[in-house]
Amino acid sequence: MKATRAISLRAFALAALVFASTAAPTAGDIGGCGQEAVLLEAARFFEIKQEVDCERCTECALFTRACDRACGEARVSGSFPEGCYPLVHDGEVCIRALESASCSDYADFVTDGSPTIPTECDFCPVDEAGRPRTQGSAGSAR
Repeated sequence: MKATRAISLRAFALAALVFASTAAPTAGDIGGCGQEAVLLEAARFFEIKQEVDCERCTECALFTRACDRACGEARVSGSFPEGCYPLVHDGEVCIRALESASCSDYADFVTDGSPTIPTECDFCPVDEAGRPRTQGSAGSAR
């Protein structure tokens, strides 16, 4: 009887693990959250991002200039490019992506060389001139 119960518990645990690893994305991450469209406040976003950067740099034992700034006493200020208007939901998705990134990926985000940016945090892609891209400008020949 005990062996059967142990097998049943193992089967249940395995089923729960499979379900958890194959569950669909959070509705808000795919635009179906019904959240009101509110503009993201740059100062608050960059304050939270600085905290996350410092936590992840410490957790991943990363030592770069970006990590020094993130963990420094001074608040990092930031702004979005002119013409860029991300929403609060965009900021939430970005912060979740940063928090769940692997240490290897985070090292790429804060490298002293050419840092990368998670796609979830690329609210306002810019063209070669540093201007926000519009839907019609990407790949258009002029």
